[in-house]
Amino acid sequence: MESSETMPDTSKADHLCVLVHGLWGNPSHLDYVASALRDRYDSDGLYILCPKANSGNYTYDGIELCGERIVHEVEETLESLAEKGQKITKISVIGYSLGGLIARYAIGLLNARGWLDKLEPMNFTTFATPHVGVRAPLKGYKDKIFNVLGPRTLSASGRQMWLMDSFRDTGRPLLGVLADPESIFITGLKRFQQRSVYANIVNDRSVLFYTSGLSKVDPFRDMEDVNINYVRGYEDVIIDPDLHVLPPVQRGPETAAGRVWKKLKSLTLSIPLSLLIIVLAPLASVLFLINAGIQTCRSSKRIRMHEAGENGERFGRYRVPVFIQDVQHVVEQAFENVTAIQEPAYLSNSDTEVSDVAPEKSTRSSLSKPAQNNADGGSASARRLSTMEEGSTHYPKLALTHEQFGIIDSLNAVGIRKYPVHIQKHHHSHAAIIVRGEKDGFREGKIVMKHWLDNEFAL
Repeated sequence: MESSETMPDTSKADHLCVLVHGLWGNPSHLDYVASALRDRYDSDGLYILCPKANSGNYTYDGIELCGERIVHEVEETLESLAEKGQKITKISVIGYSLGGLIARYAIGLLNARGWLDKLEPMNFTTFATPHVGVRAPLKGYKDKIFNVLGPRTLSASGRQMWLMDSFRDTGRPLLGVLADPESIFITGLKRFQQRSVYANIVNDRSVLFYTSGLSKVDPFRDMEDVNINYVRGYEDVIIDPDLHVLPPVQRGPETAAGRVWKKLKSLTLSIPLSLLIIVLAPLASVLFLINAGIQTCRSSKRIRMHEAGENGERFGRYRVPVFIQDVQHVVEQAFENVTAIQEPAYLSNSDTEVSDVAPEKSTRSSLSKPAQNNADGGSASARRLSTMEEGSTHYPKLALTHEQFGIIDSLNAVGIRKYPVHIQKHHHSHAAIIVRGEKDGFREGKIVMKHWLDNEFAL
């Protein structure tokens, strides 16, 4: 597909839409998103920018550096268009996977540099983005293996996504600062008219539902027992953001074969990560780790070059204070398969939570079946159902860290519409959610795009 910068007939567009790809990605991953936007809105209204500076292994270099590159391209584009006499008055930022985190960082910089005063912030949406990081909610030795080994294979981006870094002089991980209510990032995010996230509930081998859907619990843990409440008109794919599930459908007694299958499935899920690495995929693991080491070294060299020399001088202007009191004077597959088969750990039974209730009641009428409450989780089975009329359903909390719980609370307080997505026809829903290629199995992603353009994107 021809790049958006060379597409004809955009000279009258006044709305800049920035599309940010994910880990190991490139602008072509967002070709369908861009084409869906162009099909819906003619080029007289929308100018689409797919930044190129973070393509491929450059996404190893960390959210901060990648965010600075995005802002640099945005500013260059705005300056170039202004020189041609084209006036941009609106801006939207859309992120996919790791690109959603980079997009949020870029929004903070645009906010600090005064661009959100000059341009009207319109739409912010992420698809399958690990807002709470990719640290798996595990306990015991599995936690030590996966969550300690993982961040050491993806350079700065890995440390940040696993919350193992210390951002500048804050002593906190970057994702924690990125969600701090007093930061330029959250204040910038609040300025956007439309804010939404789309999160896969199954088959996403890179980003689990809790982190892309900003949830402390997983209402879709036992899919066989879940009676999903789909949005009317987008059945079998888009789930109601206010009431995920309905009371369970009565089924007959479970057969002996069914019980055996469940036990086998549970046993498979409990296979330790170490056994998988040593027995199931030794060669692939060795090759991956060798490549990860090479790319990490290259990334570290790029980061040092970015800090010094010509790049340091050019990008130094983006090193702005990140907290509001300091700004007043300043105008994403490495372990995706392993993640998929690890059974998430939960806190003790006493640590249950009433399923997340939307912090701001939606001002839009529900597009789904009529619901009697605003519960974000609903009920997965009779044993978890607790007075549906009162809208309270209890699920065990995932074994997240204190910082991760704080990130969820902070982002939920901003007011974000959260759409669970049920992609069933392809085993790689992380790619299917944005139709990351021409595959028949990705057709459900086109329903996701249609819902987004119908309900969450304003020109």
